[in-house]
Amino acid sequence: MNNKHVAATLAWKLACSFGILAGAFLLAMLFGAKETTLHDLWQALTWQASQKNEVMVLRELRLPREIGALLIGAAFAVSGAIMQGVTRNPLADPGLLGLTAGANMALAAAFAFIPGISYTGIMAACFVGAALGAGLVLIMSSARRGGLSPFRVVLAGAAVSAFLYAIASGISLVFKISKDVSMWTAGGLIGTSWEQVAPIAPVIVVAIVIALLLSNQLNILSLSEEVAIGLGQKQGRIKLVMFLLVIVMTGAAVALVGNMAFVGLMIPHMIRRFTGTDYRILLPVSAVAGGTFMMLADTLGRTINSPYETPVAAIVAMIGLPFFLFVVHKGGKTLS
Repeated sequence: MNNKHVAATLAWKLACSFGILAGAFLLAMLFGAKETTLHDLWQALTWQASQKNEVMVLRELRLPREIGALLIGAAFAVSGAIMQGVTRNPLADPGLLGLTAGANMALAAAFAFIPGISYTGIMAACFVGAALGAGLVLIMSSARRGGLSPFRVVLAGAAVSAFLYAIASGISLVFKISKDVSMWTAGGLIGTSWEQVAPIAPVIVVAIVIALLLSNQLNILSLSEEVAIGLGQKQGRIKLVMFLLVIVMTGAAVALVGNMAFVGLMIPHMIRRFTGTDYRILLPVSAVAGGTFMMLADTLGRTINSPYETPVAAIVAMIGLPFFLFVVHKGGKTLS
């Protein structure tokens, strides 16, 4: 596919995606325990001086929350697409490959050993934990001959995730911080503030931009080893950069929202039916679709049992687990 065709295809598919995203954003901002109007939303978005309670709710509570949902949805979706391309594993997902479990363990350790740690420190700890989790999975799954087979990677991911979650639980019990950790990792966006969104936004945006710039390299990497080598690709270097991008995006997302499995698995699979397998189109559309999905899931969590909230992680799991089993049943070729 030549560059002009790619640009034209990407333009109209992104236009469709952004249209759906805009609709999801309106739903997320207007629906909730507090009734608001389009005029209130306009005042909030244009930062007009207003002491109206509804405008303050939109500006200080819902807006940072939905921007956070957009960022983490995009981060998980792009991370999942990258993992699937790099490992050539249709079941690859940051949550299934030990990254979120590692970040969760590091989060518990940070709370236990560094009381009063800043939000930036928590994010840094999540980066280290995500790298540890991914490293353990890759080491275990490549210990035998045959390389990184999809089945072996999933088994190693399940084992490493269980081990790291157990460590996190042990730390929480010993240091009596179970409540703090569980509140943070419940998988929700309750209480998301501008102070929390500010440090993760540039990290996720920059990582996604770099991933988009390397999307053609990911196209080559997703082919067979022989073809990639024949095209002169420096696989070791590209894989390292890709894994670092996934670790950065996953660590930042977990620092904000906690454990969130299946988003990185579902979104790329569903988007491939719309975009095809060209990562130059798949990655940007997945980013928009991931943000849209997370905003809709958060809106459902806020409204399904209003004024009480249903954890968004529970909603994602209810959708994601059947999807995962369906993909496994079809051998990973359901929507690709």
